[in-house]
Amino acid sequence: MNYKKILLAVDFHDDNEQIINAALSMVEKSEGAELLLVHVHEPIGMAYSAEGFAWNDQVLMLEATVREESRNKMLALASKLNVASERCFVPDGKAASEIHALCEEQGVDLIVIGTHGQSGLRLLLGSTANSVLHGATCDVLTIRVRE
Repeated sequence: MNYKKILLAVDFHDDNEQIINAALSMVEKSEGAELLLVHVHEPIGMAYSAEGFAWNDQVLMLEATVREESRNKMLALASKLNVASERCFVPDGKAASEIHALCEEQGVDLIVIGTHGQSGLRLLLGSTANSVLHGATCDVLTIRVRE
C-alpha cells in the first residue's frame, strides 16, 4: 500500500527506536508519505488531586513539568527525524481518543504504535495500542517491542 500520512505514536521510553525504525521504513516504502509525530500527555491532576488538599498544587506543578518535558522531547525527536514542528502533536487526554481524533483531523491513513504484548490482568485492562487498534478508522501497524 502507498500511504500518504503516517502517524508515529511515541511514549518516550527507551524502546522507541524499534517503533521509530518501523515508521521510517513505512515512510520510505510509501512514495511521498508525510510523517507526523504524536505523544499524548495523559493528565494526572484530575485523577490524583482534589480541591482543598495541600498537595494539589504540587501535583499540578509536576504535571506542567512533565508536559513541558514531553514537548521538549518531541521537538528533539522531530529535529532528529527532520519532521517539521507543525507535524508534531502533544495533546492532553486519553491516548487512544486523542490519536483517533488526530487521525481524523489530519487525514492519517496509517498509525504506527508499539506494544509490549500484554498478558494476564494487563491484557484484560487493555493497552494503549489495543485501544488505538480497535477504534481506528485507518490501518494500524503495531510493533512488538523486544527487550
